[in-house]
Amino acid sequence: MTTSTRTTLDAAQLRELIDSGRAPRLLDVRTPAEFDTAHIPGAYNVPLDQLKEHRAELRSHLDEDVVLICHSGTRATQARRTLAGIGLPNVKVLTGGMVAWRRSVGPVTEGTPRWDLERQVRLVAGVIVLASVVASLFVPGAEWIAGLIGAGLTAAALTNTCALGMLLSKLPYNRNASCDLDTIVGHLSAASSAGRRS
Repeated sequence: MTTSTRTTLDAAQLRELIDSGRAPRLLDVRTPAEFDTAHIPGAYNVPLDQLKEHRAELRSHLDEDVVLICHSGTRATQARRTLAGIGLPNVKVLTGGMVAWRRSVGPVTEGTPRWDLERQVRLVAGVIVLASVVASLFVPGAEWIAGLIGAGLTAAALTNTCALGMLLSKLPYNRNASCDLDTIVGHLSAASSAGRRS
């Protein structure tokens, strides 16, 4: 993979790099639970919130090409902006994320099945809207809750962020798989040293 102004690559391009022995560093920015469910072999799990919080620490261990992965590409794009902001030029996003990777029949390490974060957001938003509409039959004004959820989803689409998703990512269901950043940094450091020696 050469340095270029492109900020994305598709599943076929990533598979070609991996198959040719020129695999970039793969950082999966989903929650630990999502990562535990299924991930690309060789990927490191650095959840988006931890990546943002520890970006300077991670920067010194990411001296080669990096591909960021999430469920569909949204969180990986946020992570790319964060890393580009600290001067990492060779950071790309896997277009379509794990959805596209699975569609391309790329290899996947399977774990405990769990719902991905985007599906959880749809469930929670849908339940709140449905409950508020039903409640409005008995409690005047309850339909405004559905309106607030609609406004929140609209803002999420326009800003490419999701407050509900960030909130759900903190729940024990999404945190019960572990992600120890010190261990990951140690693996990244060892891999960087090995790469420099080869």
